[in-house]
Amino acid sequence: QVQLVESGGGLVQDGGSLRLSCAASGRTFSSTAMGWFRQAPGKEREFVAAMGWSGGSTYYRASVKGRFTISRDNAKNMVYLQMNSLKPEDTAVYYCAAGGSSIITAQEMALKKLADYWGQGTQVTVSS
Repeated sequence: QVQLVESGGGLVQDGGSLRLSCAASGRTFSSTAMGWFRQAPGKEREFVAAMGWSGGSTYYRASVKGRFTISRDNAKNMVYLQMNSLKPEDTAVYYCAAGGSSIITAQEMALKKLADYWGQGTQVTVSS
């Protein structure tokens, strides 16, 4: 059974930093994209960042470019999201996502805003 488990969420002040981690189990994702999405209250889930299997390609939504950094460790089946200069509008539940049979590349994940596997989410709250 495939599982994606996020950790690292919490409450932080405007301008602060958090690092989200996602541990994958049940299969290896070393040949597919992994990424992050988020959903704020009353809003649709939106794409945040994705990284290709080799780490060579990355995609970010415009509003987080320069502030967020995605990384992965294929040996550990982990993906991370370093979030700096956090703003209140970053407040959301953040979901780890991974490709599989439908979504292979980071570009696909970014453009289609889809994934084959999802975590349960971790809350990030940025106070002003």
